[in-house]
Amino acid sequence: MTVVNLMSQEVVCVTADDFVTYARQIMRDHHLRNLPVVEDERFMRVLGILTDQDVMHISSARSGVTVRGFATVCPAITPDTDVQEAARMMVDARLNMVPVIRSIDDQTLVGVLSTTDLLKKLRPAKHLVVRDIMSGKVVTCSPEDRIAKVWSTMLESDYTGLPVTSPKGAVIGVVTRYDIIKAGFARIGLEDEGGTRAKQSPLVERVMSTPAYTISPATSVSEAIGTMLELDVGRLSVVDGGRLVGVIDRIDAVQACLS
Repeated sequence: MTVVNLMSQEVVCVTADDFVTYARQIMRDHHLRNLPVVEDERFMRVLGILTDQDVMHISSARSGVTVRGFATVCPAITPDTDVQEAARMMVDARLNMVPVIRSIDDQTLVGVLSTTDLLKKLRPAKHLVVRDIMSGKVVTCSPEDRIAKVWSTMLESDYTGLPVTSPKGAVIGVVTRYDIIKAGFARIGLEDEGGTRAKQSPLVERVMSTPAYTISPATSVSEAIGTMLELDVGRLSVVDGGRLVGVIDRIDAVQACLS
């Protein structure tokens, strides 16, 4: 199977000369975490991809900054690329979505391939359970934490989201990069889009997504994938006996499907 069988040809993208504030608004409006970056709308030559992590590194004080220079280099994937090879490149790059170019010699944007596209078709080994592939190193936050603190943690650790736990350790929600961007924050470590300073930033409870989506470590990876696709979520908290023991995300799931 090749990428042409899975990719989407309906693409939302930005040009290198678009302002980052515009790109951020596009992410919000279309519920996207990544945007292909092209040279211009006429030739559509792919320069890279703008991720939510890239956006988080840009201060709101620099509102006149363009996308050029912030795009992340991404793997060269064409419609003829084998799906397993494309999946491996996405896992290695830790990217949930990549542009698809016409050919190695012609880097015109012709589509996008996402981890969701891959998970709808790829199948993990039947014996694999969540415990086998989850990340056991979990950083959490509290509903009373300031978003500035969470933002800094995400920047330092490259986490895409943090489980939100109660004082008793129960998982009650999740806060993601997208939740924060959607709520209207640029680099909150400096200030938000309204000029609010870090110590005045809102609490996590105002931004986090609920309910908490959890799964058992003994659940099959196939079932976990089905749950992520059904709920349209990028990660699941792994809970054993009421205790948070890990996290599984789409990249983990795709990696489990590689032969």
